[in-house]
Amino acid sequence: MTKKRTVKRKVKEPEPTKEQPSVSEQSENEEDEDLLQAVKDPGEDTTDDEGIDQEYQSDSSEDLEFESDEEGNYLGRKVSNEAEEGEDDQDEDDDEDEDEGEDEDDDSDDDSEESDANEASATPKDDQPSSSKAAAAQTKEPIIQIIPRDPSKPEYEESDTSDEEDIRNTVGNIPMHWYDEYKHIGYDWDAKKIIKPPKGDQIDDFLRKIEDPNFWRTVKDPMTGQEVLLTDEDIALIKRVNSSRIPNPEHDEYAPWIEWFTSEVEKMPIKNVPDHKRSFLPSVSEKKKVSRMVHALKMGWMKTTEEVEREKQQKRGPKFYMLWETDTGREHMRRIHDPVSAPKRDLPGHAESYNPPPEYLFDEKETKEWLKLKDEPHKRKLHFMPQKYKSLRAVPAYSRYLRERFLRCLDLYLCPRAKRVKLNIDAEYLIPKLPSPRDLQPFPTVESLVYRGHTDLVRSVSVEPKGEYLVSGSDDKTVKIWEIATGRCIRTIETNDVVRCVAWCPNAKLSIIAVATGSRLLLINPKVGDKLLIKKTDDLLAESPNLDIIESERIKTAVQWSNAEPDEQEKGVRVVITHFKPIRQVTWHGRGDYLATVMPEGANRSALIHQLSKRRSQIPFSKSKGLIQCVLFHPVKPCFFVATQHNIRIYDLVKQELIKKLLTNSKWISGMSIHPKGDNLLVSTYDKKMLWFDLDLSTKPYQTMRLHRNAVRSVAFHLRYPLFASGSDDQAVIVSHGMVYNDLLQNPLIVPLKKLQTHEKRDEFGVLDVTWHPVQPWVFSTGADCTIRLYT
Repeated sequence: MTKKRTVKRKVKEPEPTKEQPSVSEQSENEEDEDLLQAVKDPGEDTTDDEGIDQEYQSDSSEDLEFESDEEGNYLGRKVSNEAEEGEDDQDEDDDEDEDEGEDEDDDSDDDSEESDANEASATPKDDQPSSSKAAAAQTKEPIIQIIPRDPSKPEYEESDTSDEEDIRNTVGNIPMHWYDEYKHIGYDWDAKKIIKPPKGDQIDDFLRKIEDPNFWRTVKDPMTGQEVLLTDEDIALIKRVNSSRIPNPEHDEYAPWIEWFTSEVEKMPIKNVPDHKRSFLPSVSEKKKVSRMVHALKMGWMKTTEEVEREKQQKRGPKFYMLWETDTGREHMRRIHDPVSAPKRDLPGHAESYNPPPEYLFDEKETKEWLKLKDEPHKRKLHFMPQKYKSLRAVPAYSRYLRERFLRCLDLYLCPRAKRVKLNIDAEYLIPKLPSPRDLQPFPTVESLVYRGHTDLVRSVSVEPKGEYLVSGSDDKTVKIWEIATGRCIRTIETNDVVRCVAWCPNAKLSIIAVATGSRLLLINPKVGDKLLIKKTDDLLAESPNLDIIESERIKTAVQWSNAEPDEQEKGVRVVITHFKPIRQVTWHGRGDYLATVMPEGANRSALIHQLSKRRSQIPFSKSKGLIQCVLFHPVKPCFFVATQHNIRIYDLVKQELIKKLLTNSKWISGMSIHPKGDNLLVSTYDKKMLWFDLDLSTKPYQTMRLHRNAVRSVAFHLRYPLFASGSDDQAVIVSHGMVYNDLLQNPLIVPLKKLQTHEKRDEFGVLDVTWHPVQPWVFSTGADCTIRLYT
């Protein structure tokens, strides 16, 4: 049996104006439909409102009354007067049900009658209910009044909500690239598609970046695809987060510490469980400790309190000492009290004083010499530079204090704490046994001749294959030809630029000198010696062979062959090979038909090989592996040595491939010379070293010689004698013995023989070039003092 209840819902609102009756009626009808929909929606039904009259305020200007059953389902709506009658009837019916117990049919009839009456009276009659009826309704049932919301304030201004971000897109936390192929980017709360905003190209973005002043503060929302303009507060927040600061600027990082928990340890039992039996028994570790103490007492290692007191009494008494010390004591025999004594340092002299006498202070020359020996501090006379101060107070802190403290700590840490028996080894025993220089004669020992005539430093020198004449090139833009035996200058050939290198053709059947001056390579007939030979050379250089081979554009732009001008022909110049960069070095092949030039600034075309008979040039490398310094032909095999700054590469000219790469482990290579047999290579470097390579043994130096005190400029092997020489900026020419054996199991014998130091130093330059006489054990050297010197 279902009972009907009438729930009274009142909507109060001020009267609408009489000027707009049609608008108010239309709004009333719309609101009635909305309210009906809201009541019929089971999702919004609440059981708390059953049987309670609630009063709502809406836009309508009348009292609305609804009927519902026990479950709160909507049955109808009527005017307030009829609603009160219906309530009275309902109360009477309830009384009858309780007291008389009428049949269900009667109740159903009454319900149907009331529902008919409610349906009939659905339209409102009175605009304003009477005050008496309203008072009666208030006395009968409590009315819950809903306070109207101010539309000007936000809905959740004072509430604590975590969903404050814009979540118009309801797709959730999914990869947004799923929507790349669609026109929309998700769905809103009404299940409508969120259409992507129009996307411009890079030009539009660029124009916007220029025209829109707020472009820099515009970001794109990945959920909706819309552009969001950041406020100043957002930008300030981002800056604080990027600078690793707390986002809230009002937060005080250095607020006073509040000690929430006390630092005092309070003894309070955590649990009220009685202690276990094992807590009263001694532990195993304590048992072992006690047993060790008992054992120590038995052995006498540990003493009782009485024994300690007895020893103290004995110490207070008279003391006796042994008059004669003996070495039978066990401690002394074990050397426990025998520390390693520190070495005694020399007493300070006058130079260590803060105000030394003037004669102890360094002058400019001594300071320069002291600074020069930076890499070899053991050669310095003093390990410090004396300085003068007015008073002890003006002396600054020691600059090397921390380093010396660190080294001292290392010494103490690494020093062995035991005494070792010092081995008395003679220094001569450690030096390998070398043959006496007397047994290695002949070699040059004295300066015999000085060739003077150049006015600037002499860079290069070369000797005729027969050994009668000498050619030299200088910075005074001249090439001079000398007679070796007399020291007389036979001919002087002037050039237009500094002469970097000269080389006499090794073929004795030709009389040609190659001269590198500026960017030109001059082939000169010196017109000395056999007249038949001179004429043969002129005939050879005058003929220009017809070449069927078309040279590539790469070679044409790098080098050009031409005959000398008439004025140069008179000087002896026959052929001019013009290069595109300055030439540093020129070297001949052993047969005299090929010669190679080096242009360090030529990049991939640094090294060129020229053929004299066909008058053509070739570029051996399409790409150079570094800055090329010098090149060399192998005396026997078709091999080509190329020295860059750090390494030397050996190429096979026939197979056109790299054979070997020699690792010098030096900073800068200055020159190289190959042994006449072709198995050993000598390399000079600017970092004071000479490197001997055994080409059959290894790619690393067989021996490194540090005979010079400055940069080594040049090295040279003798063609017949087992000798080699080196020239350095320390004005010294060092002659050494270098014997190479045919037995591969026997290492080369290298012995320094003689140091010849007669050149003068000018502008930090010393000896610039050395070369040997082809027949005699004589060596020629050129220097910055404008001279060429012969040592015999």
